[in-house]
Amino acid sequence: MTSIETISDSSPSPSVRGFLHRPVNANGDGLVLTHGAGANCQAPLLVAVAEAFSGAGFTVMRCDLPFRQARPFGPPRPGDAAVDRAGLKRAVARLGTVISGRIFLGGQSYGGRQASMLCAEAPDVARGLLLLSYPLHPPGKPEQLRTQHFSKLESPALFVHGTRDPFGSIEELESALKLIAGKTVLMPVQGAGHDLGFKGKAKRAELPGEVVKAFQGLL
Repeated sequence: MTSIETISDSSPSPSVRGFLHRPVNANGDGLVLTHGAGANCQAPLLVAVAEAFSGAGFTVMRCDLPFRQARPFGPPRPGDAAVDRAGLKRAVARLGTVISGRIFLGGQSYGGRQASMLCAEAPDVARGLLLLSYPLHPPGKPEQLRTQHFSKLESPALFVHGTRDPFGSIEELESALKLIAGKTVLMPVQGAGHDLGFKGKAKRAELPGEVVKAFQGLL
């Protein structure tokens, strides 16, 4: 059975806070996984995905972004993004003290966007990206695309996206992925919205395992 440890590392800043999933049969690789703008690292989708990856041999660090560490509720502020990316970089470094293999970076919505921006800025930070419900644009505002950094992305990336996600349609995302030089795979989730079917007590029990298989196929 996977063991889960609490992580709280405040030196140096920004701090790393969250949970470390240690697999029984580790494959040497690791995944840093973070949350969206309205959640924290205890979000049911993140927990389920972390458990699935850990079950497949990955050591997973499920962490809170700095904006969430500073404020338990509410969305990030405009000035938070750079610090949040620095926090992800610190989490990757912290995970690197635990494992010796490849490190991948992932997140849901805002967390995935910041992960992808970090990899565009510093391609060597992670060997691949897991982007759950990438927020391609604000709901109802398809002209405000969040793709300015896509042309600088070189890391392999798996996009997991609901067919009813108001932050971007499957067709819009397919078009946007053409901007990315690195290898990409789009995994549509039929009938799912931005929460990918994990809302309240509802969950798609089969989805996390399918995400793991798709991610392994990308690498």
